[in-house]
Amino acid sequence: MPDHGKRYLNALKTFDRQHYYPLREAVSMVKGMANAKFDETLEFHFRLGIDPRHSDQQVRSTVLLPAGLGKTVRVLVFVETEEDARMAQEAGADIIGNEEVMNRIQKENFLDFEATLAIPSVMPKVGRLGRILGTRGLMPNPKAGTVVQPADLARAVQELKAGRVEFRNDKTGNLHIPVGKASFSQENLLLNAQAILEAVNRVKPAAVKGVYIRRAVLASTMSPGVRLDLSAAANT
Repeated sequence: MPDHGKRYLNALKTFDRQHYYPLREAVSMVKGMANAKFDETLEFHFRLGIDPRHSDQQVRSTVLLPAGLGKTVRVLVFVETEEDARMAQEAGADIIGNEEVMNRIQKENFLDFEATLAIPSVMPKVGRLGRILGTRGLMPNPKAGTVVQPADLARAVQELKAGRVEFRNDKTGNLHIPVGKASFSQENLLLNAQAILEAVNRVKPAAVKGVYIRRAVLASTMSPGVRLDLSAAANT
């Protein structure tokens, strides 16, 4: 077991780590434990009952957090023509992903953005950036709603800036999704947490049999995790 600091060890004394807490209580507890000198992020960690080796058991989607994420999101939109670039700028894009920017990403590892969108016609060109963007969760993908028609750019950019979060399972069948900042009110954190739970449950693969969410834990950047009573969460 790795060594932990005094703050972490003191936090462990405030709750029973083997107990499963209702969502509202878990949010309150974790918010109270987030007392570092910076504004910690609260995160959900899910252990799913999927077999990530099978393509029909992948979990990938997006969730629009009602209270946002508490940070400024720089959005890059990959375009092909000047007209596409104009529409992206009008939609509120921070960076226009033209050929020059694509070359910077490929040659200079330029990654001064937190989210990407692309129109379908430019995806063959964006494909060459897969090894760079994919490992950072920044590769546009139709399943994640980040490949959109030009007419939908404004909506998509606004949602990303407002707090739309993409999630997907990792190789071990786990999900990690940010809920919000510790400085958020408890009610706003609760709203975001409920939206995440609903989104994860909504995309349960049809091929999954048995228990889908085996465990859900809520934690902040520096705190221990609090286990969630999923039956109680459904009625929160």
